[in-house]
Amino acid sequence: MQYTLLILILPLLSFILLGLVDSKWKPRVAGSIGTSVLGIVALLSYFTAWKYFSSAGFSGTYETLIPFHVEWLRFTEQLHIDLGILLDPISVMMLVVVSTVSLMVHIYSFGYMKGERGFERYYAFLSLFTFSMLGLVVATNIFQMYIFWELVGVSSYLLIGFYYTKPEAVAASKKAFIVTRFADLGFLIGILILSFYTRTFDFGILTSGDANVFAGMTGATFMGASVLSWATALIFIGGAGKSAMFPLHIWLPDAMEGPTPVSALIHAATMVVAGVYLVARLFPIYHFYTPDVLHGIAYVGAFTSLFAAVIACVQTDIKRVLAFSTISQIGYMMVSLGVSGYGGHEGLGYMASMFHLFTHAMFKALLFLGAGSIIHAVHSNEMSRMGGLRKYMPVTHITFLVACLAISGIPPFSGFFSKDEILSATMHFEPALGYLMSFTAGLTAFYMFRLYYNIFWGKEHKQEHTPHESPWAMTIPLIFLATVTVFAGFIPFGEFVSSDRKPFESELEPMVAGMSIVVALIAIFFARYMYRKENPLPDKLANTFAGLHKAASHRFYIDEVYMFITKKIIFNHVSTPIAWFDRHVIDGTMNGLATVTQWGSLKIKWFQSGRIQQYAYVILLGALIIAALVIFI
Repeated sequence: MQYTLLILILPLLSFILLGLVDSKWKPRVAGSIGTSVLGIVALLSYFTAWKYFSSAGFSGTYETLIPFHVEWLRFTEQLHIDLGILLDPISVMMLVVVSTVSLMVHIYSFGYMKGERGFERYYAFLSLFTFSMLGLVVATNIFQMYIFWELVGVSSYLLIGFYYTKPEAVAASKKAFIVTRFADLGFLIGILILSFYTRTFDFGILTSGDANVFAGMTGATFMGASVLSWATALIFIGGAGKSAMFPLHIWLPDAMEGPTPVSALIHAATMVVAGVYLVARLFPIYHFYTPDVLHGIAYVGAFTSLFAAVIACVQTDIKRVLAFSTISQIGYMMVSLGVSGYGGHEGLGYMASMFHLFTHAMFKALLFLGAGSIIHAVHSNEMSRMGGLRKYMPVTHITFLVACLAISGIPPFSGFFSKDEILSATMHFEPALGYLMSFTAGLTAFYMFRLYYNIFWGKEHKQEHTPHESPWAMTIPLIFLATVTVFAGFIPFGEFVSSDRKPFESELEPMVAGMSIVVALIAIFFARYMYRKENPLPDKLANTFAGLHKAASHRFYIDEVYMFITKKIIFNHVSTPIAWFDRHVIDGTMNGLATVTQWGSLKIKWFQSGRIQQYAYVILLGALIIAALVIFI
């Protein structure tokens, strides 16, 4: 399967070609090249998935394949950084997810970005991002993953800040870059600690289950916790930054300043699930050696999921509703990994998390692209500028409704099956946690149908131009993703992806499934009652719970807290004194030395006058002084 190297090379070549393309080229040519390349990459990914998953053989166990491997840097006999391609169930699954969503975004952008300045640059950045994400998921070792992890960060910075003439876009791109850099510092420190003790970066060795690999780490402690626990916790911080877990979530809502197709690519199926993928990749370490850290991941995910869902209930910008929805759903995946065991039915949470990653990628990309279609029609992100659009945009309406039903957990749409497995896993681990996640699922159904009814029903807003359905380049990806969303839940996902790589047979638990359906239907009913037609109830509730509503509208002031800490405390009380010390003490000392040196040079420059008599006089005087010292001392 060495042809899989093309899956990485092709988007890289596309980036280089489009990045160097002559501006005289027609934008459509650049878009066609980028889209054609991604079409080939998607076909190669599908072929790889078919070939890999049909190779289980009589054992029914999927092996790890490394079709390409080369040593890059060697530090010691054992410790070296390699570059390669690793194929196992989760990496192959992610190849399908990333290539599918990226291809749909490439096609969709033909219509959405038509006429935009920098069209070629946009497609170049898309290719770079896709290359980076594909390199991340097939990495054979944790340092190779870190390299592509940083490339993903750079690519997201470029895409979020695509509209570089808008101050909001520039600020959003910098915010995303800086916040994730702080998280990535934790990731890097964790990698260094892990490699220092284990003498390897290789995933195969790290996740082999060999206790001897971590013998030096489990015994060493720091502040009451093993060094391995510290390493895995720091690595998770990197994942929490990329996946926008609380309190590192603040960059994701602002990142909506980028083009909407970028939001579908980065914030639905790729960059934001990198943290989930990281925990899944190192899951044997978390489960066998640091279960407390794994359970901590579950609780962080649960809080983040509820926190983001509450905020989503009051947002008015449709892209920010979807942004907080994404944060909430990523929290679900983290919870599922955190409560999972290993092997057999104990591994339900692991399988459910990967299943939800797969289904969520499709219906959340559909939601973002649907939002882009709506924005394209009404030229606004605000729900108050929408209403009654179902009459003008039938394709967008139906496909958006399919995605809303899926994320709300209504059968037979895909989200029902994956979310039900997560709820079952959490119920088995801790019923209280399961009920909390069920309540969050109800909030998800409520805010999604609040969004749906405000956009497609409600009071029709007068538009400058009559809204119309989007062009075929935008509707075809919507139809494709809606079709996948309808049928993806029937995939026997456990037969392909499980914690121990053996077929996993899961069954719906009637009590859990019934409860989740009832909760979702009740939430949808309330959303329908409140928002299908003009209704004073939303305003009454907002006034009754004014404090909560205002706090949620302002994202519980987390951004303000960050700004207070950075500007008022760090900048004023830490950075300012350091800057004064640097200017007056460090620079003053250096300037003083320069001044003294200059003064001294002026005083002695007559020694180099060029007059031979003066030089002879100085030599003679020096010789007499030396002679006197020799004689009298």
